[in-house]
Amino acid sequence: MKKIRVAIVGYGNVGQAAMQAVLSSSDMELVGIVRRNVQHIPHELKNCNVVGSIDALSDVDVALLCVPTREVPRQAAALLEKGISTVDSYDIHTGICSLRNELMSIACEHGAVSIVSAGWDPGSDSVVRCLMNALTPSGITYTDFGPGRSMGHTVAVRAIEGVEDALSLTIPLGTGLHRRMVYVQLKQGYDFEAVREQILQDDYFRHDETHVQQVGSVAELNNVAHSVNIVRNGVSGTTHNQQLAFRMSINNPALTGQVMVSCARAAVRLQPGAYTMIEIPPVCLLPGDVEQNIRALV
Repeated sequence: MKKIRVAIVGYGNVGQAAMQAVLSSSDMELVGIVRRNVQHIPHELKNCNVVGSIDALSDVDVALLCVPTREVPRQAAALLEKGISTVDSYDIHTGICSLRNELMSIACEHGAVSIVSAGWDPGSDSVVRCLMNALTPSGITYTDFGPGRSMGHTVAVRAIEGVEDALSLTIPLGTGLHRRMVYVQLKQGYDFEAVREQILQDDYFRHDETHVQQVGSVAELNNVAHSVNIVRNGVSGTTHNQQLAFRMSINNPALTGQVMVSCARAAVRLQPGAYTMIEIPPVCLLPGDVEQNIRALV
């Protein structure tokens, strides 16, 4: 069977995890890594094809966009216009529908597939919430994250001018409410209060209780662990008090990378267009023959 030819765009924490997941998948082939710095190649990439542009790679079936969320719309559109299918882990919940719709016409026009927000939340957790709603059409669902490191929030802080390094921790307060604990290591000469105010006004933070603290070294605090607890109390038909729960504790980038790789598998099976994970048949995420998976799992 022809292997799925995958390129990874970006080589941060998620890019590294995605590479490991691709190399562990017998139905995939890693075509190359696209990164800004091609002069300094990390030791683990010595045997990989590392390029500065995806144009240097040939016959790419799917590109995994392991880049900051705010770069996803531009990079996904550019790749889809080349006829290359994309998978991203865009994590701004309020912008997902708009991004999906924006990429839909581009993907259809160029015969490609875009899978949007393929992380664990949004992503696999979205599928869990969708199933919970199907089981209990009336009810309330609470999603509590953490305690743990939020990659999206951390990257947003690192993008602020004057920030040398940053760590954003998510602390669950219950019933879907969260506290953000942000630790900032500043470059020399920058004013902490000015940086703090930018963080508090950023869309990632301004809707939550947020505490910003300056530290000498973020590296001494950093930890990529995270967790989620999803609880729904609902009604099936006319029967009340149906209680559903889903919980996991994870390595954040490892799970994000694995979800993206599983969605790359779905991307070559779907018709051209843009999709979120709740629109994808779960069996399309799995390697192997569909009928065999049905026999094994149904």
